[in-house]
Amino acid sequence: MAAPAPQAPASQPAPTAEPAPAASTDTPSPDTAAAAAPEQPRHVRHAPGDPLEGFNRVMFSFNTSLDKAIVRPAAMGYKTIVPSPARSGLRNALANLNEPIVFLNDVLQLKPGNAFRTFSRFLINSVFGLAGLFDVANHEGLPHRKNGFGNTLGRYGVKPGPYLYLPVLGPSSLRDAVGGVGDGAVLPNAVGEPFDRTDYRIGTAVVSGLDARIQYDSEIKTLYDTSLDPYAALRSVYQQSRAADIAAITGKTDASPDDTMEDDLKDPAASPDATPAEAAPAAGAAPDATLPEAAPSAGPK
Repeated sequence: MAAPAPQAPASQPAPTAEPAPAASTDTPSPDTAAAAAPEQPRHVRHAPGDPLEGFNRVMFSFNTSLDKAIVRPAAMGYKTIVPSPARSGLRNALANLNEPIVFLNDVLQLKPGNAFRTFSRFLINSVFGLAGLFDVANHEGLPHRKNGFGNTLGRYGVKPGPYLYLPVLGPSSLRDAVGGVGDGAVLPNAVGEPFDRTDYRIGTAVVSGLDARIQYDSEIKTLYDTSLDPYAALRSVYQQSRAADIAAITGKTDASPDDTMEDDLKDPAASPDATPAEAAPAAGAAPDATLPEAAPSAGPK
């Protein structure tokens, strides 16, 4: 008789795993997450003192095109047609008409010595220089000095404000733009005819602009030949030159390094150790902007 087969032990119930905790349904909304995240600093995309750099560079490029198409060809034509003595006489006469504005600002800046020299220069050239056509006073040790309401504002502590590059007119600042408006209003309001006539004002501005374009032609070419960024180089020249002008008026001789320049055409974008040849753009590279000098817009030769 066969032995009964052993019975398998009763299986133990498998332990049941504890249910995992339910995932939280309190997921923060995107708006909440954005609010909780720390604010990232914004990248400043302009140079110090030039908050309108984007606009200014557009105007710089506009003046380049204007100079290539109109201003420089007209200036070279003016140089060819009008003899040098005639151009010099017109330049002297227009400078002589500006002497009363220089004198007024000398007085406002409390510079009696400068005011006396300016008045003497105006008197000598008006009488002995045939209304300023000949700069007799310059040979007597009384050269022409530039002065205006922009300097007067700076004399009394008004800061330059943002750098501006104006269409046709070129580099300026908020302070100098306001001062220029003041300068332009003196003779029309104090004298009247012909200074308040539109045709006179446009005519003298054109003659002055073309003459200045001729005078600064070589400097403009040098700027483009030696600058990686002509816009930045010109801005540096303008800002430091104006800082030196105001320092001279206020009598501050302890100017910081930023107020002076070793090289008037130094390119801020170039390496500090770069030579002009190394800093110059590659041959055939066309600059994207123009250089205006004191009055008209200007561009590369």
